[in-house]
Formats: sequence, structure tokens, C-alpha cells
Amino acid sequence: MLRTIFITLTVIALTTLSVLAQSLTEKEVMIEFKTNKGTFIVKLYNETPKHRDNFLKLVRNNSYDNIIFHRVINGFMIQAGGNVLKGNEETKTQLEEQHKETLEAEFMYPKLFHKQGVLAAARIGDDENPEKRSSSFQFYIVTGKFFLDHELEKMFKKKGLPLPKEVKDVYLGKGGAPHLDGEYTVFGEVIKGDRVIDKIQHIETDDEDAPIKPVYIKSTKIIDK
Repeated sequence: MLRTIFITLTVIALTTLSVLAQSLTEKEVMIEFKTNKGTFIVKLYNETPKHRDNFLKLVRNNSYDNIIFHRVINGFMIQAGGNVLKGNEETKTQLEEQHKETLEAEFMYPKLFHKQGVLAAARIGDDENPEKRSSSFQFYIVTGKFFLDHELEKMFKKKGLPLPKEVKDVYLGKGGAPHLDGEYTVFGEVIKGDRVIDKIQHIETDDEDAPIKPVYIKSTKIIDK
């Protein structure tokens, strides 16, 4: 009798722990970015665990402190990770060497796609990277633009990808960078601080899309909620 009760309680306890562990795993992690232009918050998708875990490791190691947004294109995206604040070619090379590892692509289209505000991994081009592996460090946030219905239909037909109504509706109503779907891994999205992202995308840049005045990340931290 006592043995049966003990076994039953053990099973219940293990089941409870399993449910709690699953709940914690499924909880989307949020990251706060403090920049010299303001603060924004992103959430990381659990559907892309390799990118999520890599990003969390970088945040825990303060790897993004004083990292600049080195490429900014209004109506497209803002990209970070190319160099440090007040850096030069030497520091750029050092940063590239430090983060030379790449990540296996985790394409989750059409569930995850390049709508305005998503966080995605940069990468080198197809000629050198036919597997479309992601940079383990550089990322971009889509600011995007609006597209007409026929433009989307033509684009996705050419890409050979389906265009579900829910995806099309978001691109028509919110905008994004649909030409990147199936090419780059989306692994999060901005949930607070849209105005900061908009402020960054409108800054003055040079002929190589680099900000004239530095835009940089002061710090990042994981938010517990």
C-alpha cells in the first residue's frame, strides 16, 4: 500500500517537473537593448533554438556592449555587429575572427517571415555560403517597406515559395522585406521601442550605408518576466 502511494507520488512529482520544465522552455526570452538612440526590447523565438541559444550566450557575455550599427538603409533594415565603437579595420578583423563560427540555417517560413520589426541573422553571400549559414554575431532588424498585392504575388512565384493569405496581409498592412524569406534566418522580433528603431533608420549615412555619427549598443540584458 505504502509502496503504491510512494510510486504514485513520485510519478506525480516527475510529471509536474516535466510540465514546469516544458513551460520554462516554451517561454519566450526577452532582451533589452540600450543604445545611444534609446532603448528597445526584442523577444527570441523558440522555433529557432540554435539562433536563440547563441544570442543568449552573447548577451550573457556582454558581447554586444559598444558594438555599432554599421549598416543602415532606410526602408529596409538596420544591421549591427560589424565593428566596435571608435573601431578601425584592425578591430573589425579581430571581431570577425572572434566570431567566425556560423550557424545552421533555421528557416521557419511561412510561420516566421520578414515582416517589419523582426530580428534576423546576417550572413555572407550564396557564392561562398551555399548552405545559407548564419553569422553567429551580426544581426539585423527589418524596417522594411510596403508592397502591392501583385508585387508580392510575382515575387513569391519567382522564389517558388507559397504566399499564405496571413503572410500577404501582414506585408500589405505592415510592410517588411519579403525578398529575404527563405534566404536568411528570422529568430526574433521587436516588441517595444519601435520609435527607436525608426529613429535609427532615418539617421544620415554615407555612400556605404554607414552612419555618419556612430549609433551603438551600450548594453544588453535578459529580462525576466
